[in-house]
Amino acid sequence: MAVDGPSGAGKSTAARLLARRLGYRYIDTGAMYRALALLVKEKGISLEDREAIERECRQMGLTFEEGPQGITVALGGRDVSKEIRDPLIGALASRISALPEVRRIMVERQRGMAEGGGVVMEGRDIGSVVFPDAEVKIFLDASPEERARRRYRELVERGVRVSEAEVRGDIEARDHRDSTREAAPLRVPRGAVRIDSTELDVHEVVEAITRIVMKSLEE
Repeated sequence: MAVDGPSGAGKSTAARLLARRLGYRYIDTGAMYRALALLVKEKGISLEDREAIERECRQMGLTFEEGPQGITVALGGRDVSKEIRDPLIGALASRISALPEVRRIMVERQRGMAEGGGVVMEGRDIGSVVFPDAEVKIFLDASPEERARRRYRELVERGVRVSEAEVRGDIEARDHRDSTREAAPLRVPRGAVRIDSTELDVHEVVEAITRIVMKSLEE
């Protein structure tokens, strides 16, 4: 199943909990772009050097492992779960994800990872591009103000020193980039059920999606 939505809508937590409830694999496609951004930053690759970025995208060894502490994102066997959540890496990932060839390579990898089904995959273009024929498609949204508040609290809990105004500015900039980029812009996929989580906690979101999944299985 596909879970899409803008930054800060809560889709990562909801999708992870939903996958656990259903006994499915959880795949965070945003983490894939963040891992690539981390590689690009560490190797000092310019955003203008598209060939080098595409080469890293093809070659990077990325794995997701379920553990007692949650999902571990490993890059070449190295745990980068915390590093890729840095706001600077997120901003860089947003810019890199707009490159058409990078998205093409990533889509191929994502489709390969989901072979055999039993997957909850979340991102920005899952239901519209990666799996337009997914059995269940969810578009999880929330007001910009609520998304900024959630992201701010998340960063503060991680010890990141940032103001709520900075987070709101980053959210707005990312929304603009995601919705206006040429390659796979963010949009509500055809046939997706839109859920506004502004007034809902994550457990209420998971319950709502679970009901949608159960109804789909009955049809």
